Amino acid sequence: MYATVRRYEGVTDPREVARQVNEGFVPLISQVPGFLAYYWVDAGGSVMVSTSIFEDQAGAEESNRRAADWLRQNRVPLLPNPPQITAGEVVAHKAK
Repeated sequence: MYATVRRYEGVTDPREVARQVNEGFVPLISQVPGFLAYYWVDAGGSVMVSTSIFEDQAGAEESNRRAADWLRQNRVPLLPNPPQITAGEVVAHKAK
């Protein structure tokens, strides 16, 4: 299992960004082969964080490509800065 975390700083309208992500990006990322889960978190202080979980590394890498494409195509002005991306193999986890 692999995860990728994207941290966005300088978010100007967290509620509107959440709506756009939910309506526009979530349907795209959920179609990536190996998709398991996606979370969009309002961390406060104009910071939002996404976490994507995939069965394999290829899915995690594809999610980063799709996120970059989606931002470029939609020119989301509410996310003015490129994300800080951290990705890797999940080495410990527990889910209910």
